[in-house]
Amino acid sequence: MLDLKHVVENHEDVKANLEKRKADTHIIEAIVELDSKRKTLIQEVESARAKVKSLSKEIGPNKKAGEDTTELMNEVANAKKVIGDQEGKLQEVEGEQLFLLSSIPNLIDDSVPVGADEENNQKVSSFGTPKTFDFEPKDHVDIGEGLGMLDFEKASQITGARFALYKGGLARLERGLINMFLDFLTLEQGYEEVVPPFIVHEDSLYGTGQLPKFKEDLFKLEGKDWYLIPTAEVPLTNIKRKELFDKKELPIKVCGITPCFRSEAGSYGKDTRGLIRLHQFNKVEMVNIVNAKDSEAAHEDMVRCAETLLERLELPYQRMLLCSGDIGFGARKCFDLEVWLPAQNKFREISSVSNCWDFQARRAGIRYRNDENKPEFAHTLNGSGLAVGRTVVAILENFQNADGSVTIPDALRPFMGGIERLSKN
Repeated sequence: MLDLKHVVENHEDVKANLEKRKADTHIIEAIVELDSKRKTLIQEVESARAKVKSLSKEIGPNKKAGEDTTELMNEVANAKKVIGDQEGKLQEVEGEQLFLLSSIPNLIDDSVPVGADEENNQKVSSFGTPKTFDFEPKDHVDIGEGLGMLDFEKASQITGARFALYKGGLARLERGLINMFLDFLTLEQGYEEVVPPFIVHEDSLYGTGQLPKFKEDLFKLEGKDWYLIPTAEVPLTNIKRKELFDKKELPIKVCGITPCFRSEAGSYGKDTRGLIRLHQFNKVEMVNIVNAKDSEAAHEDMVRCAETLLERLELPYQRMLLCSGDIGFGARKCFDLEVWLPAQNKFREISSVSNCWDFQARRAGIRYRNDENKPEFAHTLNGSGLAVGRTVVAILENFQNADGSVTIPDALRPFMGGIERLSKN
């Protein structure tokens, strides 16, 4: 959430920034108008309270003097009624203002390129060379099914479309990747591993920005104020929700593996084949909570963590700086890592690392005491380290062999009991 005072005092600059996102800037005008009403109502309430205080001081002495205080008491009663009425209106105005404020996306950083969609994202760097094959490469679905280790039909019978069932070596591959990612983050990068709840309430989703705007993308538990998490970003960021803590605790670096549940609303017809866009998938998530001056450095460190994992797996990738039309709702700046998929002959997102500045912290009430011992909103960052299912896709396609087997990358073998190859039994 943006700072209300900043929005009101700099509304033209805020509108200009949001226009880069193609966001509805009429909301800003409405917030400014409501703020004028809010200030008027506050003045009226304060004036009425002052009147009550002044009149009340006259009533006592007048009574002692034997004077009739009926008129004074009626004036006090009328003033109190004005206070009640105006406070009710003030509450309504502030509620409407807060609702509008919560629907505004984050302001984007000056370094973010302006563009309409992913076609305008900016390539920053790349690693590796896409592999060439002396045979026609298959996609991950044909490879996995050919190995007898990937079953979409059975998953569909169990649940429905856009679910998958892993078996045997492929299940072990997924587990090996999870262990590799978590060991790297915890043993080499100083992250604390957390196993969070996979179910959260509305306040947590509001804090990280999924609610109220993206409710249709979530799975809600019937009859409960509970939702399945769309990403571990939600519970991991909310670890410090509504806390005011000492600056010495910063930086807070946590990671965890969770399933992610997404309705994929609005994605009908997109990536309907395979593991790219499922309703349930596993992801290792990184979350950093830092002070303002360290957030840019933390952002770069997190991107490098994800890049290092891809490099160890020998997977070609490119780093993309997302443009204004493709960046997420809560992000001020975001890098995507896109891995090469031979069957699609293109790079596809495998990690997204966002710096949200104080946007989520304002919503979730995450504050620390700064050097002057004053409360200050922290900066929050989140990123995939990595999306496990998409890493499986990349390994199957990039390390496939002509006989249908798949070679296990050297760095992953210790996490798979030394297995060097997946092959059909």
